[in-house]
Amino acid sequence: MKEKECFKCNVKKPLSEFYKHPQMGDGHLNKCKSCNKADVIANRLNKLDYYRAFDKARGSRQTNKYRQKYKEKYPNKYKAVTMVNNAIRRKKLFKQPCEECDREDTHAHHDDYAKPLNVRWLCPPHHFEWHKENGEGLNG
Repeated sequence: MKEKECFKCNVKKPLSEFYKHPQMGDGHLNKCKSCNKADVIANRLNKLDYYRAFDKARGSRQTNKYRQKYKEKYPNKYKAVTMVNNAIRRKKLFKQPCEECDREDTHAHHDDYAKPLNVRWLCPPHHFEWHKENGEGLNG
């Protein structure tokens, strides 16, 4: 297995720990993924106002008007999602790994919004796949 030394942390790591970059001699950046992620986070924190304005300008944040319309259009869904988020925050409900693949980053999926705390835990790809195959949940 080929290794490379990160110029930032000076640790030798396997090439899989470096992002690919076709213009580099070995096809990978000289900074490891961990250092790169840390730099991106630090940059965003140092320029937080700029990035918030940028995100808002490109429409990545929902407006109050949009949220209100959504709440009126899907009251059962909105209530169920709110109840799950509150239960998680109050430590009455705990996130679980994906029931399909054991991935840790999961969404609470409702088969029936009338049973708001009865959820299945699915990772984003499996959650998307479920909705693609089955459509929206009941009472949505």
